[in-house]
Amino acid sequence: MLPRVGVSVDIHPRDLPIALIGTAGGALALWANAPAEIVVPTALLIVFDIRVRRWRRRT
Repeated sequence: MLPRVGVSVDIHPRDLPIALIGTAGGALALWANAPAEIVVPTALLIVFDIRVRRWRRRT
């Protein structure tokens, strides 16, 4: 039998000071007329702790 491979994505909010910094930075960039396509994903990467893990399970 072949081992099974999977991917898990964990998304957790960061601590409050880092989340406030990401939100404030995103708001400032939007206020300065930066493109939303760049600002929103960048702010979300700062606010959330995103981990992608690849795992292999033996059967």
